[in-house]
Amino acid sequence: MSALARLPTRRDEAWRYSDLDAAARIWPVGEPERLVVAPGESRAMSLLQDAASGEAVIRDHRIEIGAGGSLAVHLLDMGGMLGRVTFDVTLARGAHFELKAALIGAGAQTIELVTTVTHAEPEATSEQIVRAIAAGQATTSYLGQIKVARGAQKTDAAQSFKAMLLDRTATANAKPELEIFADDVKCAHGASVGELDRTALFYMASRGLDPARARALMLEAFIAGLFDDMADEAERARFDAAARAKLEALG
Repeated sequence: MSALARLPTRRDEAWRYSDLDAAARIWPVGEPERLVVAPGESRAMSLLQDAASGEAVIRDHRIEIGAGGSLAVHLLDMGGMLGRVTFDVTLARGAHFELKAALIGAGAQTIELVTTVTHAEPEATSEQIVRAIAAGQATTSYLGQIKVARGAQKTDAAQSFKAMLLDRTATANAKPELEIFADDVKCAHGASVGELDRTALFYMASRGLDPARARALMLEAFIAGLFDDMADEAERARFDAAARAKLEALG
C-alpha cells in the first residue's frame, strides 16, 4: 500500500487530535496544492473553508517562497464535520511568511490547522497568529512547527495561539514546536485558552443587549483584526460576514 493511500493513525503526531473516522470517508486526499512565490515577489492568499456540516474536508498546501519574496495568508476554517487545513512552507534567504487564521467549531466539529514553516536560509521571517473558538463538543487544534536549518542565521519567527471555549465539553489543542539548528535566531511562541468574561456579558445584558448578541459581539472582538489587512475589500467583507454568521449561530 502506498504512503498516499495509508490512512494516518494517532501515532502520527500531526493527526493526534483529528477525527480519523471522518478522514477515512474521503481518503486518500491526493497531492497537496503547490504554490511557488518567485524571488522578490509579494503574494496574498485567502482561504475560507465553510463546507457543509456533514462533510469532511482536508486541504493540504506546499509553499516555497523564494529569496526576498513574501506571502500573506488569511484563513477562516469553520466548515465540515472535519475541517483540516495544512501548510508546509519553505523560506529562502530574506523571505517572509505571514499567516492569520480563525478556527471556529460548533456541535461535534473537528477544526484543525497544521503548519510546518522551514527557515531553510538566513534572514527569513515568519509570523503566525491563530485564534480559535469552540462550542458544544467541538474540537479546535493548532499544531505549529517552526524549523530553523543549520546556518539559517538571523531567523525571526513567531507564533501566537489563543483559544476561547464556550462550553465545558469543548476542546482546544495547541502544540507549538521549535526545532532550531542555528544559534543567532529569534523564535517565540505563546498559547492560551480561556472563557468569555461573564462580568462583561452581564454588563452588556444589563444595558439591554440580547445575551446571544452580546456573546457574538465579544467573540467578534476576539478575532477582530485578523482580516483587516486583506487588500481585496470584497474578500474581506466576505470573510467578515461568514465569521459573523457562524458566531451568531453559536447561540
